[in-house]
Amino acid sequence: MADQAAPQTVADTGEQGVSPQVAYGVQEHQEFHGRPASWAVTVIVFIGFALGGAALPLGPTWWLFWVGCGIVVIGAIMGAVVRIFDDWY
Repeated sequence: MADQAAPQTVADTGEQGVSPQVAYGVQEHQEFHGRPASWAVTVIVFIGFALGGAALPLGPTWWLFWVGCGIVVIGAIMGAVVRIFDDWY
C-alpha cells in the first residue's frame, strides 16, 4: 500500500492556471453549437414540419402536406451532404 499515491485533488497537484473543469475534460459551454450550414438545414427541416403540420387542420390540405414532406426530405438530404451529425458535442 505504500507505493500507491495518496488521493489528491487537482488543486493539490501543483498545476497552476488549470481549472478543475479543464483538467477533467469539461469545457466551457458555448452559446450555440454547430456550423451555420447545420443551422440552415435545421431551419429548412423545421419549415417543412411546420407546413406539413399546418396543412392537416386546414382541411386537410393534402398538397400542402406533401410539399411539407418534400421539404423535410430535401432538408434531410442536405443534412447528409453538410454532415450535420459531425456537429454533435
